[in-house]
Parts: sequence; C-alpha cells; structure tokens
Amino acid sequence: MTGPQQGDGRWFEDFAAGMVLPHRLGRTITAADNTWFTLLTLNNNPIHFDAAYAAQTEFGRPLVNSTLTLALATGLSVDDVSRHGINLGWAAVRMPAPLFEGDTLYARSTVVGVRDSRSRPDMGIVEVETTGYTHAGVVVIVFRRTILVYRRGRGPAPPTLPAPRP
Repeated sequence: MTGPQQGDGRWFEDFAAGMVLPHRLGRTITAADNTWFTLLTLNNNPIHFDAAYAAQTEFGRPLVNSTLTLALATGLSVDDVSRHGINLGWAAVRMPAPLFEGDTLYARSTVVGVRDSRSRPDMGIVEVETTGYTHAGVVVIVFRRTILVYRRGRGPAPPTLPAPRP
C-alpha cells in the first residue's frame, strides 16, 4: 500500500489499523483567532478573551477556546484522514493540558479501526484517534473521530478551477 501524494488525500483502501499519520502542518494560534472564534460562537466565558480576568486564574493568561482547539486539530488532519470522507462524529474528547495564545498546534492520528460500510458500498468507515500537541510537545487534546470515506474511484470528481477571464 502506498500513501497519497501531498494534498491528494487518502481513500478507504489506503487505511489500515495501526497506521500512524503525522500531519504535516502546524498552526500558531493568535489572540485574534481565539477572541474571534470565542465571540463568533457566543461563548462569553472571559477566560478566553479578557486578559485581566484570565490573569487571576491558575493559568495566568487566556486559554484557547476548547472547541477551537478541537476544530484546529481536526482541520490539521483533513488532508491525511478525511479529504475524501464525511465526518460522522467525535468521541472521547479529552484536554489533558491547556492551549495558550501563541502556541503552535500540531497533530497526528492513529488509525484504530477500518471496516466496510453496511449501507454504502462505495464507502467504508475509518476510526482514528487524533492527538494534538504544542511546539513544546505538550499534549493538549486527544479525541476519536469516525469518518465515512469513499473508495478509490467512487467519490466525487475533484473540483475544477475556472479559467480567468481576460
């Protein structure tokens, strides 16, 4: 089994239980990212956007919104895990340490299960456990995700880019 070229994504046949998939990109979280996401999602906990408030907590500074951490770790995994799939859900989300503004988040996923779909013969079901960690190696999130993934040659055609008009 060979892996995909960068940016191609994996098809159902490319997965096997036990595979470890280090995700190539990292993402540095800014204060603007954290504040924008927190307010966009109507989370009014000041620990995410009020530095004076957060300074009074045991953390001493704003925490990155936990659902932003989940969204970013998921996004970092898309090229390797779900580019040709449909997310079915997350389970067992744990946050063993906080993520802070200025941290760079990296992720890797381990394939924990692969099976045929009983209702969709053109697809299979892949379960992964994704670990998100900082540039210092501190694990900040671990979760399981289940994805319905197309079989090679059975998914939608890739988008075509329009030609620019003169």
